[in-house]
Amino acid sequence: MVLRESPFANRFLSGLYSLGQYLLFPSYWAADCLLDLRETTAEQQQNRCRPCPLRALVTGPLLLLLLLLSMPVALLGLLLWLPLQAARRPFTYKHTTPSRHPEPWELPGTGKAFSFVSANVCLLPDGLAKFSNLGQMKQRVARIGQRLTQGEASASPRSSQFLLPTKYGTTMSSPRRSGSRARCPDASVAVEIPDGQGGAGPGEISAPFPPDVDFLCLQEVFDQRAGARLCQLLSPFYEHIVYDVGTCGLPGCCTLKVFNSGLFLASRYPVLAAQYHCYPNGTGEDALSAKGLLSVQVQLGEAQGQRIVGYLNCTHLHAPAADAQIRCDQLTLGLFWVQLFQDAHTEQGDVIAFDVFCGDFNFDNCSSGDELEQTHIIFRQYQDPCRVGPRQDKPWAIGTLLNYLEIYEEAVSTPEKLKRTLEQEEGRRKYLACPILQDGCPDPSAAGSPWEGRRIDYILYREHPAPISLTTEVEKFSFITQLAGCSDHMAVGLRLLLNPALQ
Repeated sequence: MVLRESPFANRFLSGLYSLGQYLLFPSYWAADCLLDLRETTAEQQQNRCRPCPLRALVTGPLLLLLLLLSMPVALLGLLLWLPLQAARRPFTYKHTTPSRHPEPWELPGTGKAFSFVSANVCLLPDGLAKFSNLGQMKQRVARIGQRLTQGEASASPRSSQFLLPTKYGTTMSSPRRSGSRARCPDASVAVEIPDGQGGAGPGEISAPFPPDVDFLCLQEVFDQRAGARLCQLLSPFYEHIVYDVGTCGLPGCCTLKVFNSGLFLASRYPVLAAQYHCYPNGTGEDALSAKGLLSVQVQLGEAQGQRIVGYLNCTHLHAPAADAQIRCDQLTLGLFWVQLFQDAHTEQGDVIAFDVFCGDFNFDNCSSGDELEQTHIIFRQYQDPCRVGPRQDKPWAIGTLLNYLEIYEEAVSTPEKLKRTLEQEEGRRKYLACPILQDGCPDPSAAGSPWEGRRIDYILYREHPAPISLTTEVEKFSFITQLAGCSDHMAVGLRLLLNPALQ
């Protein structure tokens, strides 16, 4: 199956859609600029000597006037844009030819490692990003694209070939250091986190992204301009990109979707099939975006004439803390859609190398307020490398949600500083979001317990029976600080090592 790049069947419909967007843009821009008058904590520090909010007083009335004057044009654009949503496939696909390709995997033979990264990048329009203490979307998307590809641009030609995996943690060549944390002056070398039993687990806090990430799953790429720019920045390194995912307008329901799903997926391996579903139960402000599930099938190689494939499922669940049942229902729907997708696209004899479910779940495994989600059936179908059971994570796991009011503090202002700060429990207590009660308020009972913070970003995986049995090993799990100053989330990375099972 070859995916069509354009979300429309012909250029005429694509042109009409673009015209509708152009007509809507003046009102969109004016409303965004009005909301952007709100200051981030960094801007407040810079402007604290000013006697009055001069920018708001001068530009606010002008922007309001522009918004009112552009309304008739926007209404015309809306009448054109809304019905075209029914003719639009709910994602755009970009295929490029990069300078180097990943080597196809052949079985029976040696094992192979695959690297996954998931990150919430908070690329909303500037005015809405200010509610998360972020702004300057154009500058942030450029920095995010640069940081996501830093390791790729400097990678040597050898890095594109399959290398024998490194065993993370305690190895034959590295003596066990009981209760200590290895420190390295080079920020590109990850620091391993003790597992509390004299060794080091597969977890690490890492400043850079892993080199040669095979699959990149992003959330909150809500702004279409940001999605197009990210696609441009990443396409030299990822041959297959699925972006602008989701259906706006009135997709089979009575709630107007102003934003897409925010999902964005980049792959080094060929995308054979892709499918998106919108969650029907969003409420409040979350109902304005088409949050849902993106499922993708990729081809990894061949095994005795049969395909070796992998499945990736990327999602972003409902945000308001009090709506635990909505998140549970969305996870249940997601599992159902995943099964339908895999049943429809798995061919007889396929070797399924991996099945990954990742994204921003908006609940953690340490808060008493998230108890309902912590016992969801997804954790019996998929494995969470960081989890022991409900309300219990492995000792090396830490939170991924930052305290958004503190993201511009000097101690967390760069990836290296954020990494060093989070290696200490005092730093985690100050700069990671604290556990919550069911109503979203801080949980006072967590103050005296060891601090891990809210881990709401997940990469889960599961194995499938196949004609050629494969064993799956978690080689490394990374908490990545490279997006410091660009997002209120840390990225997470998972490296899976797959080997043919011994007969």
